[in-house]
Amino acid sequence: MTAHPEQVRDQAVLRFPEGFVWGAATAAFQIEGAVSADGRTESVWDAFARRPGAIAGGHTGEPAADHYRRYREDIGLMRDLGLRAYRFSLSWPRIRPDGGAPEPRGLAFYDRLVDGLLDAGIEPWATLYHWDLPQALEEAGGWTARDTAFRFADYAETVLTRLADRVASWSTLNEPWCAAMLGYAGGIHAPGRRDPAAAVAATHHLLLGHGLALEVIRQHAPDVPAGITLNLYPVRPADPAAPADAEACRRIDGLQNRLFLDPVLAGGYPADLLGDLAPFGLASLVRPGDAAAIAAPADWLGVNYYRGYRVSGTPVHGSTPAGPEWLGAPDVHFVPDRSAARTDSGWEVQPAGLTTTLLDVHQGYRAIPLYVTENGAAYPDELVGGAVADHDRTAFLDSHLRAAHEAIGSGVDLRGYFYWSLLDNFEWAEGYAKRFGLVHVDYASQRRTPKQSARWYAEVIERNGLG
Repeated sequence: MTAHPEQVRDQAVLRFPEGFVWGAATAAFQIEGAVSADGRTESVWDAFARRPGAIAGGHTGEPAADHYRRYREDIGLMRDLGLRAYRFSLSWPRIRPDGGAPEPRGLAFYDRLVDGLLDAGIEPWATLYHWDLPQALEEAGGWTARDTAFRFADYAETVLTRLADRVASWSTLNEPWCAAMLGYAGGIHAPGRRDPAAAVAATHHLLLGHGLALEVIRQHAPDVPAGITLNLYPVRPADPAAPADAEACRRIDGLQNRLFLDPVLAGGYPADLLGDLAPFGLASLVRPGDAAAIAAPADWLGVNYYRGYRVSGTPVHGSTPAGPEWLGAPDVHFVPDRSAARTDSGWEVQPAGLTTTLLDVHQGYRAIPLYVTENGAAYPDELVGGAVADHDRTAFLDSHLRAAHEAIGSGVDLRGYFYWSLLDNFEWAEGYAKRFGLVHVDYASQRRTPKQSARWYAEVIERNGLG
């Protein structure tokens, strides 16, 4: 009996599990604009953007993608692309300006956004914190102050009281590594400090804030899944046989991955990192009850993946020495793979690293559902004749989705994928110079144009698989 052509085509599709969540992600400061509208006060990024040279091109968060005013249009784009879920963050300074009393107008915006998503058949996945700390709280110590973790819980209480009945899934924090290390040690993200002890304090208080916020979520939405989102990078020694490279690998893997994975999933900081970070006071920050609060069982873990690292304990031709964000690792060098393609950000395209990362978490920690909550690439997209033929991004997506499927085949409980980002946006210290979006944004006119990659992704979602 000859197979029907439709059956042959169906068999050729690399299918994902039934119920796999297909989505895209954004962050409030990067897309909303309206930075002083409806009672919103300054975040650390508004203040940081005023520093000469802090942001490429002297750009600010205004108007970004003007999502605050154009969210209905953006929901329509999501619906047209067939997104099953939308991962967005809420603006702390819009909801509790200056970290103080709740602002009804800010809450009303997210009411409208969530209701609009539900009306369009799209699951709202809300992140409580994506780096936009109210500047007033930074001036009171920011994340170096233990009290900020409790103010974060107050903010979470305000949000959950309003939205708990409609959000499909909650994330407490997005990429605390970036907020702590790039913001307080590297100085290249807001608030722009270069103080390693401050970065360590920020790390612990961010994680404590996660635990306190998770408790708030349990109180208001006990049946709604909740987790945390970490940026995880596989770290491998340039020369596996070289002891110095193995030690460099241990340090960088510890700072990037285990410093966050172990407290959340294994109940405390790794002993070797307590030693590495002893000069910066990590152990002294931990009070009775902190470890239990941070390790309170999350329902899922979000993995943000962009690339991996090859490291050496000695200088290698073409290598780059570790910057100040890599605490206590001044002898470490990052070794490039000269054969790898690169994105417009200069990042190596390493789809196999996604498989490795997912397997590392699956094999090294307690069983927990995983989601790829960010994965994407910037390319020099050009709008030509009303279209963007971003072949590089389509290839990037295809290769990374195949890597995700390979991880599933190896036993990883991977339940969803969110592309970063839905829209071109304000890309932090890069300003508007880098375009990550599935949808092109003309910042002068705010015209939206879905790119070729968006149409390709929509087809993947429709068939729940890759051809």
